[in-house]
Amino acid sequence: MGVVIGVILLMTPCVARALDPDELLVIANKNASGSLELARYYMEQRQIPKDNLLTVRITDGEVCTREAYLKKVAAPVRQYLESERGKKIRCLVTMYGLPLKISPPKPLGEEKGAHKKENDKWAALDSELTLVKRRAYPLAFWLANPFYYPLRNAELPIKKSDVTMVCRLDGPNAETVKRVINDSIQAEKDGLVGIAYFDARWPEPDDDKKLAGYALNDKLIHRAARSVRECQVAEVVLDDTGRLFQPGDCPDAALYCGWYSLANYVDAFTWSRGAVGFHVASSECTTLKKKGSNVWCKRMLEKGIAATVGPVGEPYVQSFPNPEIFFKLLCDGYLTLVESYYVSLPFVSWKMVLVGDPLYRPYKKFRK
Repeated sequence: MGVVIGVILLMTPCVARALDPDELLVIANKNASGSLELARYYMEQRQIPKDNLLTVRITDGEVCTREAYLKKVAAPVRQYLESERGKKIRCLVTMYGLPLKISPPKPLGEEKGAHKKENDKWAALDSELTLVKRRAYPLAFWLANPFYYPLRNAELPIKKSDVTMVCRLDGPNAETVKRVINDSIQAEKDGLVGIAYFDARWPEPDDDKKLAGYALNDKLIHRAARSVRECQVAEVVLDDTGRLFQPGDCPDAALYCGWYSLANYVDAFTWSRGAVGFHVASSECTTLKKKGSNVWCKRMLEKGIAATVGPVGEPYVQSFPNPEIFFKLLCDGYLTLVESYYVSLPFVSWKMVLVGDPLYRPYKKFRK
C-alpha cells in the first residue's frame, strides 16, 4: 500500500489543517504532585488558552479501576466536551500524574470462563478516552479506528465523530516531562536533525506476497525506511539481518522503529533533541515510573527521546501504529505528532499509548 499524502490529509479530523493550540484540552490530576504545574507550564509554552485546562481528582498510581475512570475522568471530560467551549476541542492531553491504565471490571457469570483474547478488558486510559463522547460501547478486545487509512472505505461501528484524539505528556519524573516539552518546541523551531534507524528482522519479501502478522509488520518497517528516505529529511540506516542494534550502533538517532526485545531496552542510541521512535514489543509501556524497569518507553524517555509509542499490555502485533504511514506523515511535516498517530493507528479502546507533545511537528521547518 502506497501512502498518498493528499488522500490522507483529507481523511484526518482537520481536513488538511494541522491541530491548533486552542483545540487542545489539557487534563491534570490534583492528587498528583507536579501534574497541575506541568500542565500550566505546557499551556504557557504552547500558548494554549487558560480555559482549556480541566483538573480531576483520581489516584496518582499508574492503575485505576474502571469505575474510578468512568466517574472521575470520563464524566468530567465528557461534560467539558459537551459544553459550548468544548465544541472546538479535538485533542485531549493527559498529563503526568494521571493513571496509565485501567483494570478490567469484575467478571460476571459466564464471563468468568471467557477466552482471554475475546474478553481482554485491560485498557490504556488514553485509548479509552478516545471514545469518551460515547457513553456505551463493547469493552472486550479492541474497536477499529475509523481514521486508520487502510480502513478508509470500510463500514465500522465507530464513527469519526465518536473519536477524540488523545496524547500523553508523561514520564519517569516531572523533569523528564518538562524536557520533552522543551525539546519538542526547540526541535520544531530548528528542524529535527539526525539519522533514521530501522531495525527489521528479515530481508524485504517480494511485493506480491500476501503477508500477515510478524511478516507484515517487518515489511512495513522496510516500507517506513523507504518512505523516510523518499522524504529526504534524514539519512536512513536499515538493518535486516535479524540482529538488534547494539550499544554504540546508533549515534544521532532522530527516528527509530524496530523489534523485538521484550521489556529489555538496548542502549544502542544517542538521541537527537526531539527524537521520535518506538519499539514493537508487548510490554513497552506497562510502566513509565517503576524503578528498575527496562521497558522501552520508560528507558527511551530517560535517555532523551521526545516522543514514543507503546502498549500497557499484550496488544498483538497488528495493533501497533503502521510504521509506514506514521513516519511518512511525520516526515511530510504537515500534520502534528498526534494526527500522524491516529491516521496510522488500527484500533482504539485498547492498549496503545502515545507519549509526547501532541502539537509537535519535527519537520515543520522544512515544509514552509
